[in-house]
Amino acid sequence: MGHNKSSFLKQPVEHIDITSFDARPIIDSMSKMSFVSRETANASRIYNNMLKDKECTIFLTLAGSTSAAGCMKLYSDLVKNNMVDAIVATGASIIDMDFFEALGFKHYQGSQFQDDGVLRDNYIDRIYDTYIDEDELQNCDRIIGEIADTLEPRPYTSREFIKELGRYLKTNAKKKNSLIELAYDHNVPIFCPAFTDSSAGFGLVMHQERNPDKHMTIDSIKEFRELTEIKIQSNASGLLMIGGGVPKNFIQDTVICAELLNKKVEMHKYAVQITVADSRDGACSSSTLKEASSWGKVDTTEEQMVFAEATSVLPLIASDAYHRGYWKDRTVKNFSKIFD
Repeated sequence: MGHNKSSFLKQPVEHIDITSFDARPIIDSMSKMSFVSRETANASRIYNNMLKDKECTIFLTLAGSTSAAGCMKLYSDLVKNNMVDAIVATGASIIDMDFFEALGFKHYQGSQFQDDGVLRDNYIDRIYDTYIDEDELQNCDRIIGEIADTLEPRPYTSREFIKELGRYLKTNAKKKNSLIELAYDHNVPIFCPAFTDSSAGFGLVMHQERNPDKHMTIDSIKEFRELTEIKIQSNASGLLMIGGGVPKNFIQDTVICAELLNKKVEMHKYAVQITVADSRDGACSSSTLKEASSWGKVDTTEEQMVFAEATSVLPLIASDAYHRGYWKDRTVKNFSKIFD
């Protein structure tokens, strides 16, 4: 270990509070502009339409490291204020970032120009210009494994296991109001289709290593069926997608899955995606929204791609929606309860 570790981990990332400022005048002004400003304002309009639509189930998808970068409270506030009904995320967003901070650990402001060899010597991991203490991350891995040790050995969906993490945090959280704990309180299911690609993966490997004959495992087929059931039970649906990748594709595929089960469902009626991926590689980190309509996944009337780094525009969109207040008239969906 180097002796400089504490000098790198001085300035914690502080998570933005969308309730502390009113972005409505900015969004209104941007709607009269062009380029990404107007697209951001249109994304805000579509999100508000989702919140206004009494029939609409809102799915939030998270990929990338916006939670580590300061949007953690933003996502918690969306859950707390009934502004999303279900979440599909990468394992890293939920475990390495949210569960990690709920345990009392922090992310720190750093520099993308720092010598990574020096960071490695100090056991510090870097996400662009943000630092994490690797010792703390391994502690997070271990706790996941220890929670798994206490559970009945059987297949769980990631949603079920994350619910157990919420239950654990009710009594053990060092930081309250994490996304996992609030989702537990508000019956908002969280799905992580590529769950192993995270601290959960390391923790569950250790759990299975300790319990070779009787251990829990993750059933990703069943969770696809669970997520599809939410889509089947929703008359209309809207997607608020941060980044792309597996969460984005997983939620869009529910429409096809329902169809194959001979269930009548509509395409996702509303869709907003904030991403810096582009379609030069033929993909845009999973299809563009217009492309998805050819697969019968997303309707093209109310969709907006916003090509921006999400921490720069999402706080405006979320604050605008919070202050317009359409969430106050929404029925609580309690989707977690349909699996009990």
